[in-house]
Amino acid sequence: MDLDLLGQRLGEAGEPDYRRGQAWAWQARGARDWEAMTDLPAGLRERLAAEVPFSTLELEAEEVSSDGTVKALFLTADRRPVEAVLMSYRDGRRSVCLSSQSGCPLTCTFCATGSMKFGRNLTAWEIVDQALHFRRRAELNHCVFMGMGEPMMNLDAVLGACGLLPDLGITSRRTAVSTVGWVPGIDRLAAQPRPLRLALSLHAADDALRSEIMPVNDRYPVSEVIAACNRFYEAKRRMVFVEYVMLAGVNDQVGQALALADLLDPKRYKVNLIPYNPSGSPYEGSGKAAIEAFRATLEDQGIRATVRLTRGRDIDAACGQLAARAA
Repeated sequence: MDLDLLGQRLGEAGEPDYRRGQAWAWQARGARDWEAMTDLPAGLRERLAAEVPFSTLELEAEEVSSDGTVKALFLTADRRPVEAVLMSYRDGRRSVCLSSQSGCPLTCTFCATGSMKFGRNLTAWEIVDQALHFRRRAELNHCVFMGMGEPMMNLDAVLGACGLLPDLGITSRRTAVSTVGWVPGIDRLAAQPRPLRLALSLHAADDALRSEIMPVNDRYPVSEVIAACNRFYEAKRRMVFVEYVMLAGVNDQVGQALALADLLDPKRYKVNLIPYNPSGSPYEGSGKAAIEAFRATLEDQGIRATVRLTRGRDIDAACGQLAARAA
């Protein structure tokens, strides 16, 4: 819901300011329509239903994985495709993976979103409406900005959304903002007051290989990115998560694990190894033995490392697969 438009329409109707808060509280609790907001006068509900779209997004399609993961494809008012994912875990976590852009301009070679034509930045309302869609299905408690787009290139809208997510049950401490290494955004995130987590999509410890698979490295090389992440840690005292997608024969050798361990301060970084999900790229995913050897090497060097549980692969909802193919 566009709360600015809502406030404007309420003002035009001569309604008191608190009506905006009432309407938002209903949204944040998972209300499905204006009619559910029973503490708003019936006439006002009718007027708002006619003048303020309940969501800035239109649900185009939704798929449910065999593991319970839900992927939603939305269209914005100007028909831009956006995908978001809800992941539920046995320990009670219900995490939403949100998009910050329609498409992505940074063309990482292993990522399906990078192969899309870039559309535009999303507004804060369009970001929050992704989460609200899933809030109508279940209570939420975690969020990752790891969907379509580079969040640091749309940080004002991302931070605007983060200011509203606690009303949905998602605290800033349980919200992670991912980046491919957009240094100005990392520094801006470090300077703002919310205790948000930082996740770095690194995927290679040396510049030559990283530039090959992630062209953004030509602009912000590994040394500059790690220096920015170190500044983030100094400012926040919050461990940085390093995302490392495992590509067979490309970045999964023991020597590359040693190089990664040499790059990272074990007090500041934790590594998440991500089994690669086929996305029409020229890469194949590393086998279980190679992933385990890589993980063990990092652990032997004092770096905490875990292998991420892959979810939603059968509906193209796993890491690197979001591409809005139905659009």
